[in-house]
Amino acid sequence: MLDSLTIVGHDRAIALLQQAVAKRHIAPAYLITGPGGIGRSLVVRYFAKLLLGGAAHKIDQGNHPDLLWVQPTYLHQGNRISVPEAVSIGYKSKSPPVIRIEQIREIIEFLGRSPLESSRQVVVLEEAQTMAEATANALLKTLEEPGRATLLLIATGIDSLLNTIVSRCQRIPLHPLNPDQMSRVLARRPEILADPVIMSLAQGSPGAAIAAWQQLQNLPAELKTYLGQFPDQPLAAMHLARDLDKSLSLEEQLWLVDYLQHYHWQHPSITKVETIARLETAKEHLTRYVQPRLVWEVTLLGFTTSIG
Repeated sequence: MLDSLTIVGHDRAIALLQQAVAKRHIAPAYLITGPGGIGRSLVVRYFAKLLLGGAAHKIDQGNHPDLLWVQPTYLHQGNRISVPEAVSIGYKSKSPPVIRIEQIREIIEFLGRSPLESSRQVVVLEEAQTMAEATANALLKTLEEPGRATLLLIATGIDSLLNTIVSRCQRIPLHPLNPDQMSRVLARRPEILADPVIMSLAQGSPGAAIAAWQQLQNLPAELKTYLGQFPDQPLAAMHLARDLDKSLSLEEQLWLVDYLQHYHWQHPSITKVETIARLETAKEHLTRYVQPRLVWEVTLLGFTTSIG
């Protein structure tokens, strides 16, 4: 069962939340910010247990009647599906998952009834920064007057949230873990700790380190051949661009660009700065939805030109 000792690196945040409950100074809404994979959901789940009291096993199992946990969703064949559901069916979307206005309506409906087992209700919104402006506006009144409820918003930061959302929440900032804390969390994954590229890519996030390692293992074998060395012939570059576009989703391609940048930073060469700059340009074009195969063709052909 999750307790405060299970959570690494966020002692100050845990102390603040414990104090709020102990003194009964509980805000209507909290905004827990920080990069993904550092334990934000663990902190929120622990706080939810403090707020709801008892029946901790129901919270762990996701079936507490007074807890609503809302995740970003994709639209697939007219239905909303969560990220884990998308992974389980092999669904790959060209656009990222978001919190949708229909989910805000479900929150309002949930809060329209009285708590069943606790003295209050708790609503958690993961990745709140994915709300569009209209969706965020639909949440405002609930943040102002949640009734016997506490809303816990998880987000990467405040910059991508409406000021009206931020101003209605008590902020609890969480920070990346230091190397010692990373070692504690990843003690059972020595292969990850031993990989300097993965650890650099993770930037103090154990979750990001684990995800990056898994992503690396899932790369097709023919693509792994080029991680350390780009093709030096134009025809090979064109074939690789085709394979990258065919084999990887846009999200996976963006991850690969990040990995390659960290890889080349870790492996000094006379073209390191130029390589990283070219990859940064590729990332910018991919995020602007330029046709991925074209982005890779231009990028990889540029490397053959610089080599030649």
